[in-house]
Amino acid sequence: MSRLTSKWNIIMDKNPKSPISEGYRILRTNLEFSLIDDKLQVIMVTSSTAGEGKSTTCANLAIAFAQAGKRVLLIDADMRKPTQHHIFSVSNRKGLTTILFHQQELQDAIQHTDIDNLTVVAAGPTPPNPSELLQSKRMESLLAALRDLYDVIIIDTPPIMLVTDAQLVASQSDGAVLVIDSGRVKRDAALKAKSYLEVVKAKIIGVVLNNIPVKDNDSYYYYYGESKEG
Repeated sequence: MSRLTSKWNIIMDKNPKSPISEGYRILRTNLEFSLIDDKLQVIMVTSSTAGEGKSTTCANLAIAFAQAGKRVLLIDADMRKPTQHHIFSVSNRKGLTTILFHQQELQDAIQHTDIDNLTVVAAGPTPPNPSELLQSKRMESLLAALRDLYDVIIIDTPPIMLVTDAQLVASQSDGAVLVIDSGRVKRDAALKAKSYLEVVKAKIIGVVLNNIPVKDNDSYYYYYGESKEG
């Protein structure tokens, strides 16, 4: 069922049977089993630099959890270059900044999407001080309140090597996912991004490699499994 109409390629909604969609479901499962002793509820996603696909990964991962029946909230904490309101065609006039500035109550800033079980808090109007907002007591209280309302909270953050915002969110999250454009980002840059997360003692629970060519045999294998039910 395809209901998202934006230009973004949210393949979990448009083509849930594709090998790439299966990859997101595998990612979801791997993340669920990544922490043995601790509960994984708040997952932050970042990349080393801009344009590596972190926002698309956030959206697809959020849909993957929602399709599994989880109550999912996707927060766009990339206040400097917000994207999720474009992906899900919701308003960016309200969101994380209006909550943190006490201009709006939480329930008024949460927006429903066309995906069952998935709601979004857009970034909201661009503030002059994103870093200060993300490390505020209000942000800490917000995440604590959301933990009582949702099974999974996914947070889209800016690239970690450009600004400190992602490190601030990582320190408040249960786990961090690093998205890497395998065809563009050098090994040294990827390791540097990883070290930025380690500085704040973030739990790195996964690395997503984007732009890896998909072989034809991969899709054959998936649909072979499907045909056995017919």
